[in-house]
Amino acid sequence: MKVVVIEDDAVVADTLALYLERAGFDVASADNGQDGLALATSPEAGLVVLDLMIPRVSGLDVCRRVRAVSTVPILMLTARASEDDRVTGLQIGADDYVAKPFSPREVVARVQALLRRSAPATAAPPPPVVVGDLEIDLWAREARVRGVAVTLTPTEFRILETLGRAPGRAFTRDELVERAMGPGFAGLDRTIDVHITNLRKKLEPPGRPRYLLTARGVGYRLARPTDR
Repeated sequence: MKVVVIEDDAVVADTLALYLERAGFDVASADNGQDGLALATSPEAGLVVLDLMIPRVSGLDVCRRVRAVSTVPILMLTARASEDDRVTGLQIGADDYVAKPFSPREVVARVQALLRRSAPATAAPPPPVVVGDLEIDLWAREARVRGVAVTLTPTEFRILETLGRAPGRAFTRDELVERAMGPGFAGLDRTIDVHITNLRKKLEPPGRPRYLLTARGVGYRLARPTDR
């Protein structure tokens, strides 16, 4: 598995490469957004570790361009304290983030967790979940609307999968974080809300949620087939 590290601080980049290689990953590094974009969009890229503050092409622009052509998992590194900056990264398709300063071992653990969440299932294929025009294929890890496949990030699909395994059940945000992003994830309170907003943009009519419904005072649920 090749992990692409896009980080302009040579000490941080070298340290991350060392720890990732010790964990069994191949690592390709770039110290600017232009070179990093080429690595991140290559067929060999299995996951991208992306610093937001990089030269030539910003980290947010790299994330945006990668998402336009690929569903490769993206882990953001950010020294920015503003919650809005992190939310923006999630809105344009990043799957997870780590705030600087961080432990290299934490980054490796996040990489491993993100790859586990993105891996295809190995058990017998369950039947697709069908709600109206939405079909969630849990085996192929694909969502289709009116038969047309919709491009989702690994985290977006994991949230949809969690909801799809129990249509009608209301999940709290904490439950969705634990099931979709792993135990111990220390993300923003708004993280799940941002991912749900992104999912709605891809799956729902504008401004008219039909499938991903808000459970007031609780969190979110997937509509039951009988609700349609």
